[in-house]
Amino acid sequence: MSVSRRDEALVAQTSRREATKSGASTMPVTRELFDSVMVPCFAPAQFIPVRGEGSRVWDQHGRMYIDFASGVAVTALGHCHPAMIRALEEQAHQIWHVSNWFTNEPALRLAKRLVDATFAERVFFANSGAEANEAALKLARRYAHDRYGARRSRIVSTLNAFHGRTLFTVTAGGQAKYASGFGPNPAGFTHLPYNDVAALEAEFAAHADEICAVILEPMQGEGGMTPGKPEYLQAARRLCTEHGALLVLDEIQSGMGRTGALFSYMQKGIVPDILTSAKGLGGGFPIGAMLTTAEIASAFSVGVHGTTYGGNPLACAVAGAVFDVINTTEVLDGVKARHSLFIEGLRAINGRRRVFRDVRGEGVWIGCELDEAWRGKAAAVMNAAGEAGLLVLMAGADVVRLAPSLVISLDEILEGLARLETALNRALT
Repeated sequence: MSVSRRDEALVAQTSRREATKSGASTMPVTRELFDSVMVPCFAPAQFIPVRGEGSRVWDQHGRMYIDFASGVAVTALGHCHPAMIRALEEQAHQIWHVSNWFTNEPALRLAKRLVDATFAERVFFANSGAEANEAALKLARRYAHDRYGARRSRIVSTLNAFHGRTLFTVTAGGQAKYASGFGPNPAGFTHLPYNDVAALEAEFAAHADEICAVILEPMQGEGGMTPGKPEYLQAARRLCTEHGALLVLDEIQSGMGRTGALFSYMQKGIVPDILTSAKGLGGGFPIGAMLTTAEIASAFSVGVHGTTYGGNPLACAVAGAVFDVINTTEVLDGVKARHSLFIEGLRAINGRRRVFRDVRGEGVWIGCELDEAWRGKAAAVMNAAGEAGLLVLMAGADVVRLAPSLVISLDEILEGLARLETALNRALT
């Protein structure tokens, strides 16, 4: 093969592995830059976080915030946890990406951890919760198609559910505000009231031979932080078993220790057929997973479904470290202890000035529903919290949502609650 000296020099020059200089990290950034370069799908706060440690975050100007949001229940171990940093650094010096034409050690190690700790026998890795739910719903339909025929395609979901932003998963969620304007949406979905056993029984009585799956959140997050009643979840399991449908549990937010168990189903007296996980699974590194049995997984064969980045070695190495920290008696019991501290503190705030109609939730996943006088002001509270140096979320217009790190310290809990009270007093006037 003949190679010119010029081409040989270019190849040699661009094959070097020395670090190259880049001006990207020093480019001045303001909040206004977001509005000029980003698609307007979001309305972020006016301050820009630049550093985090534990449950504390600092913005560009050095102001510190207590983090009760965890990136929407993602940073389960807080910011920059040493175990995660160590796993990322070690893997970064080995291999970053190989695609699913090959397998890799971190993915297999993480899959084995998940199988050993749950009902599951097979794992599919994706990049997000939406992708995990997409895979789960496709698998449920394929399994029913192969076993019962094309007629068995109906998926039962609930009103106010949230299962992701793909066209398939946003249709599965029972919130028109997220699904409208993208039609025609996928067909074959039924949405029932959450926690309504009678409605679920009536649906099966009328359409059992059409239903391939029921998809539920053990506790609705975006839909208002509403815990699933044990009798409701158990009814869903019973009806699916009786009629040959699959029970899909969306544990994107409720999983990975958030409610005080590795997965919420472990506290509910049920076992799903398919379970989805993401958010806290990677502790801040994007990853999703679908878990199921070997029999159900067999409905997928090579080429039927896929992903480019799912099972990425970096993501799986970090998620493996997160799993090892969370799946311990100490951390899971600590989540339950923190729940008691948060509930006590929130009730104390409400005792000094009634602002909450209800305080509910499980583990460190708590919804504070505003009292009648303050309906519709959750966004105002969230904004006031930012001004007071606290990061919180909302779950609809009436519910302030708290989803701090599973290992948040006592000092950070107390300081955060004090800042929350300041925000409530500012916003609710």
